[in-house]
Amino acid sequence: MTAPEAQSLRTSAPRRATGTGRLPVVAVVAVGGGIGAAARYGASLGWPTHSGGFPWTVFWVNVVGCAVIGVFLVLVTEALTVHRLVRPFFGTGVLGGFTTFSTYAVDIQRLVDEGRPGTALAYLAATLFAALAAVWLAATATRRLLTWRQP
Repeated sequence: MTAPEAQSLRTSAPRRATGTGRLPVVAVVAVGGGIGAAARYGASLGWPTHSGGFPWTVFWVNVVGCAVIGVFLVLVTEALTVHRLVRPFFGTGVLGGFTTFSTYAVDIQRLVDEGRPGTALAYLAATLFAALAAVWLAATATRRLLTWRQP
């Protein structure tokens, strides 16, 4: 690469101040994710799934997490003005760490491997339906509550 080509790759845009770059966002997502994952782990300790049983804990963690995100997103996009790091911290970090759709997929595979394809299919469909219904119902209820409370 010649010197003029190297020069053309540089930008004249000023560097961002320390507090406005990606590092604070990554940091709050990481901290929030740790909090959410710890809460999910606590739920699994409090309500363990027995071998071969329907994975109720993961089911309810995902449904509750989806309902909370429905409320949260309506509040931060339609009702409140919040700091720019609140959404990545709570929405991506805490709720992303709390909900566990990867474990949901592993549970489906485990049920199939254990010879329970009917339960696996029921779990697949029930989680999908319940999670979508939870986020929609929570968002709709939050909007109605906000409208009702306005003078």
